[in-house]
Amino acid sequence: MASSSALIALLVVLGCAAAASAATFTVGDGQGWTTGANYATWASGKTFAVGDKLVFNYASQAHTVTEVTKSEYDACSSNANGDNSGATTMTLKAGANYYICTIGTHCAAGMKLAVTAGDSSSGSGTPAAGTPPTTPSGSGGHRMEVGPVLAATAGVLLKLALF
Repeated sequence: MASSSALIALLVVLGCAAAASAATFTVGDGQGWTTGANYATWASGKTFAVGDKLVFNYASQAHTVTEVTKSEYDACSSNANGDNSGATTMTLKAGANYYICTIGTHCAAGMKLAVTAGDSSSGSGTPAAGTPPTTPSGSGGHRMEVGPVLAATAGVLLKLALF
């Protein structure tokens, strides 16, 4: 009986872990963080949550990833240097999150990204800043890939607990 209780407890923990897992999004997918991309289009249809990670891949020293305010985003201007390492990971905070490249006119040429992260427990979030929150659409980084694995694991654990 003790082992059944332990398996049920593990099942509950796995369920909570699935709900709390953060998704990882590669900005621009295969194209990466570069000039000539439309990041509003890339973000559309994706649902972002607090704690999700944005991975920016780009040529080292050729670009920056700089987190900015809305006014800096709109003006494509910031006094901050940002990261220029070639691989930058940013964790989304609640609400609007703004990123630009501060090299030359890259931002004015479209190298900027705005996403709004909703509450991860409700799954709400928006594809772009200034857009009303949407319900989860099923397109969220790695968040949705965890579900089938945990469901199969939960099924096995439940069977073990019952027998």
